Amino acid sequence: MTEVEALAPISPAAPLQPQPAAGGWVPGGAPAAHAPLTVPLLPGDHTAARRLAFLLVSSCTLASLMLGVGAILLAMQGDVRTAALCLIGCVTFDGLDGALARRLGVASPFGAQLDSLADMCSFGIAAPLVVYASLAGHVSQTAAGVACGLVAACSAIRLARFNVSPKDGRFFCGVPTTVAAAVLALAVLVDLPVSGRVQLAGVALLAFAMVSTFPYVKLARLVKLPPWLWLVPLAGVLVNAQLTFAAAVAGYLVSGPVLWLRQRRPLPPVDHS
Repeated sequence: MTEVEALAPISPAAPLQPQPAAGGWVPGGAPAAHAPLTVPLLPGDHTAARRLAFLLVSSCTLASLMLGVGAILLAMQGDVRTAALCLIGCVTFDGLDGALARRLGVASPFGAQLDSLADMCSFGIAAPLVVYASLAGHVSQTAAGVACGLVAACSAIRLARFNVSPKDGRFFCGVPTTVAAAVLALAVLVDLPVSGRVQLAGVALLAFAMVSTFPYVKLARLVKLPPWLWLVPLAGVLVNAQLTFAAAVAGYLVSGPVLWLRQRRPLPPVDHS
């Protein structure tokens, strides 16, 4: 019986309780007949309003997960454009759940873990399969498989590193998996007129940018730019959407190394005279 109890799952957040030893109770310990094995998913008051808000946020996360599953199935059937649209939906719901959780005050460790698992499905599995399907017929199956595996591996590393790293309100450390998936999906939708080798190089560059330590500006800060600055890319989209998209992605990828070099530039000497 003791061996069976030792295998019982215990939440790491639950307080440890004295457990019976093989020959009886541990000296000094008190029997704990009802030791908690779980913790509440929603911290704080469990009012009807907070429960509803928590359900709404979790539904957005699960919607991202289900769209990721849909993208996988569509990519397997060769419907790459619809699969890419599903990825765009994943990106939308992934941003929505975090914003709603903070806005409604129902952010929780459970929500963070559920979001990370959904991201791995949508951006670590679905996005690589869309890449594989989009490269089919343009490069060899081996090359497409390597690109698919590279995106999956770098996405997993990026998500795991994010979970254990301190958060910075200004910059991302490496390109987020959400941004990478959005770039890959939009590249399919705009149908860039480039060769298969160039596509492979772009996928590899994007994958390595995810696991790099270059600082990338958070998109929330870009939204706060003066409205007139958005007229340039908007006009570019109307003139040539493909070229504008390629220039925007290249500019964002290059911004990381540029910021990294600026942060490491030595300060000018101070004149104490």
